[in-house]
Parts: sequence; C-alpha cells; structure tokens
Amino acid sequence: MAKLTAPLYICGAGAVTAAGLNSSQTIAAIRASLSAYDEYVVGEPFGAVQTVSRITAHHQLRRTYGEWLVNMAARALEETLGSGDVDARSTCILLAPPEGFREHPAFADIAQRDFLDAVIGATGHEFHPSSRAIDGGAAAGLGLLSRVSQVLAQGDVKQVLLGGVDSLVNDKDIARLEAAGRLRSNANSDGMIPGEAAAFVRIAGLANRLPRAPLAQIHGVGMSSESDSVLSERFSQGHAMLAALREALDGARPTEPDIVFVVRNSNGERYDGWEQMIAQPRFYRTRREMLPTAYPAMTVGDVGSASGALALMVAADSLDKGYAPGPVAMVEVASEGGFRAAALVSRVG
Repeated sequence: MAKLTAPLYICGAGAVTAAGLNSSQTIAAIRASLSAYDEYVVGEPFGAVQTVSRITAHHQLRRTYGEWLVNMAARALEETLGSGDVDARSTCILLAPPEGFREHPAFADIAQRDFLDAVIGATGHEFHPSSRAIDGGAAAGLGLLSRVSQVLAQGDVKQVLLGGVDSLVNDKDIARLEAAGRLRSNANSDGMIPGEAAAFVRIAGLANRLPRAPLAQIHGVGMSSESDSVLSERFSQGHAMLAALREALDGARPTEPDIVFVVRNSNGERYDGWEQMIAQPRFYRTRREMLPTAYPAMTVGDVGSASGALALMVAADSLDKGYAPGPVAMVEVASEGGFRAAALVSRVG
C-alpha cells in the first residue's frame, strides 16, 4: 500500500449508535464508560434472549434490514457533512458496508452493488462520482486512508467522508456467532456483544486551507491481511496487526516512543485478546509503566464495519478536547474477515 504523501486532517465526524444519535452523545457516553447494552429476543431458538447494543428507533425505520442500514448511514453522513461548509458535490464518500462473506440480510433487500447509491439517495445530496463502497469491513476502510490522499489530489474533491455502517443485531449474524461460541453469555465471559452503528469522519488534506482548526492529524497508515482470522481454526499470532502497525510508523513522525495511548476496536473475544497480547509487545518496545487503551465496544458493542471510523472519532476527540493522556495515539482496527489496519494520529501542531 502506498504511504501517505502528506498528513491528513480529521475535521469533523458523525455517528449513530446505541449510546447516542450523534457523535457528541456517542463520544460522551464512551468517555463516561457508560453501557448501551440491552436484551434482544432472537427468532431461533424462539424466545431466547441475547445481550446486544441496539439503537432505539421507531419501527417504521426498521421495516427491512436494508432500509435500516441506509437510514443509519444517511443520518451519520448528514451530521458529518454538516460539520463543515464544503458542498456535497466536492465531497467523496468512502463507505465500508457489512463484509460480503456474511451475506448480511440487508443485501437481500438492497443488492450490495446498489447499497452506496441507496445511501446517497437517502441523504438527498449529490456527492462526487469518485465515491465508493469498500468490502472488507472496518480495517479495509481505515487502511484505505492512503486512497484518501489520492482522491484529495483531484482538483475537484475538497474532502472525504470515510466511515462505515453495520448491524450485527439480526438473527442471521447472531445464529452464526452463537454456533461458533463467540457470543458473550453467562456461560461464556470471553464473548462479544453484537452492536449496530454508522460512523464517519470528515478528512481534508491541507490544514492551511481549512476554515477552522482540525481535530487531529493523521501521519501514517498501514494495512495487512491475517490468514489466521477468527473464522479459521487457528489463533492469530498477530503477524498482520504487527505489519500494519509497522507500516503506519514507517517514515512517519512522531515515532514509536511518542505514542502514549491506543484506541482499539477489540470486542472482548478470547481470540482478539490473544492477538493483542502477542502483537503489542513486539511493536511497543519502549518501556512504559502502562499503555492506556480505549475500547469503544465496551459502550456500544461490536459495530462491525462502523468501528474503524468510530475509533478514529474517539481518538480525534480526545486529542482535540485535551482529555487524552498525551498528544500521540495509535488507532488499531481488526475486521472479522482478516484485514488489519493501523493509523498514527496526533494533536495538530
């Protein structure tokens, strides 16, 4: 993957989660360590109850899974676009929908190839034709930050809205995860909580041309693919995450000793904890008393393809508002299908 040719700047954000219907509410809930968990009655076995992180919404917004994802994405995009003053025609969307291998029930309502058009149609805006939907989950979206640089190099694109939308709160995904023994329950403390969300960050390329100060600065990005994903028969040895971390730092300033905290999309699974335990000591070689780490999933559960942008949002807000433990962070994101990505982020200036 090509390196960032110049720093990128996070200038705004938008989100819809079980913790809040906009980015401010969501971030405040995550910062306060609140829990947006609730009980969900699954269809099979009939009457069984599963703990999830589900957005409270009128039933007319959930008439189909496809319509629900489109509504979430459109609402988050509206907030993200509204955080600046650039016209939608000069704005490119890079959207990560649910990973294709899952055969999400939303794609029974709206074909995957038509999903981005449906989202754009729901916003009522006309976005730049370079807008794309990217299969591969949260890490694929985050890893393609280098593509953001290329898109912004086009003279008629002034900003990029990068993010994703997903919901694991559906009978198909819950049954799949239950069969694999991956759901958190009384019998499995090392399981995940299915969640749903849409999250986007607004990214621009030249700080001196921005009408207002950006929230955070992105110095480097890395991406790799893990063959021993959670879907395989083996535990990950952390090779792909380590490669992504090293690529994000390659040639970048700040350097590894400057990193003082991490934002990860870890979901509580034993597999994820194992990978983190192996990969992190190989990368963070500078002696630290501790490495503070933020886990948004503790508040909103596993939000799939939306978790990459959500992690960037949390990192940017903590740097901008000054409650981060220091000026430099690493964002680490893993997709269920095997992609791994990392982004080096710092306070501006």
